[in-house]
Amino acid sequence: MLKLGFLVNFGVTRKRFLAILLIVLNAFTWYLVAFEVLTHMLEAVNINPEEIVIIWTIHFGAISCAALIGATVSDRLISRNNLLALWMSLGVVSSFVPAVIGTASSTSIAVFSFLLGVAFGLGMPSCMGYFADFTAIEKRGRSGGVIYFAICVGAFLLWTTLIPLTRLVEQLVILAIWRGFGLATFLILKSEKKYEKRKKSPSYVAILGKKPLLFYLIPWIMFCLIDSLTRPIFPPDIVRLSMIIGSIITGLFALVGGLFSDSLGRKPVVITGFVLLGIGYAILGLFPEHSIAFYLFSGLDGIAWGMFSAVFLMTLWGDLAEGVIPEKYYAIGGLPYLLSSFLTLLGAPYISALFSPYTTFSLASFFLFLAVFPILFAPETLPEKKMKERELKKYIEKAKNIKEKYD
Repeated sequence: MLKLGFLVNFGVTRKRFLAILLIVLNAFTWYLVAFEVLTHMLEAVNINPEEIVIIWTIHFGAISCAALIGATVSDRLISRNNLLALWMSLGVVSSFVPAVIGTASSTSIAVFSFLLGVAFGLGMPSCMGYFADFTAIEKRGRSGGVIYFAICVGAFLLWTTLIPLTRLVEQLVILAIWRGFGLATFLILKSEKKYEKRKKSPSYVAILGKKPLLFYLIPWIMFCLIDSLTRPIFPPDIVRLSMIIGSIITGLFALVGGLFSDSLGRKPVVITGFVLLGIGYAILGLFPEHSIAFYLFSGLDGIAWGMFSAVFLMTLWGDLAEGVIPEKYYAIGGLPYLLSSFLTLLGAPYISALFSPYTTFSLASFFLFLAVFPILFAPETLPEKKMKERELKKYIEKAKNIKEKYD
């Protein structure tokens, strides 16, 4: 089968890479924009802080439970393709819910937050499992980097163009159409491939008992906690600037991180990200009152997030699940990222009042440097054989070029 020239390095056919790209891109961008719509709903309604906490608890609880359940039933009680089709259909339906039940009360918003959580969490592990199963392990990093770059661009365009210029009903229609486009794409381009009989679905207890996973999961949890607990301390104007510029930097360095994770390995990319963040927080701890320190940190944070997105969100859990069904690995790996957003929303009113920037940023830098140690003991998930084959191939190509030069 013919392949696109620039996709040869990704090891996938044109149809397969297009299917993976559009399905994952559609899922992430749909949710990110729907999350913003939900946030604006809460800001527009006069409800007390306790009700807001309950609504966010319902939302993130729904995502977590749905993700764990979806990863468990995928290809056991329901085929992956059917689950993904059901998941996307639920996304289309849930997009219209606020237009039907209204947004004037906390109850109606809570219902939407629950449905939105289920509509995102239920099929997300299978969506990422779909990505992992159709990308070769030695090409998975760059594939994930390209897809996450597309997610950053897509979310940026939706945030800055379509959504701010429309009313709520129009926003909901846009969300439904976009999710419907993802469903149509999947139905047209989906693969009928089924798991090989040798592929098993290990229990969550068995997965969490594996040391390689823990050596990566613990630093990832530490990073997510630190990010969520320090974010409320940042000045509002820095946060807005970071969302705009940081998303661009994150997208670009997702490409870089994905490429290097396939050439140098996953561990060097992850360690580099932690070191950059540790330096960034150390600078903030020394100069928390200088805006230039926050701007410098925003750049370093965007670089690290790009590297982490390519590895932690897209690549690593699929590597660790090599030989088994990857859904549960992605469910476990995705929960710290989701719950960190929950902690940010809950802690925003309190953290900045309880802790000084000097203390918070200095402690964040210290714990990020500590987070590197478990990774040092973690195995490299990119097979050494693949790295040696790539080095040998480069050496042969270089030798051919030298020979041609002197012939």
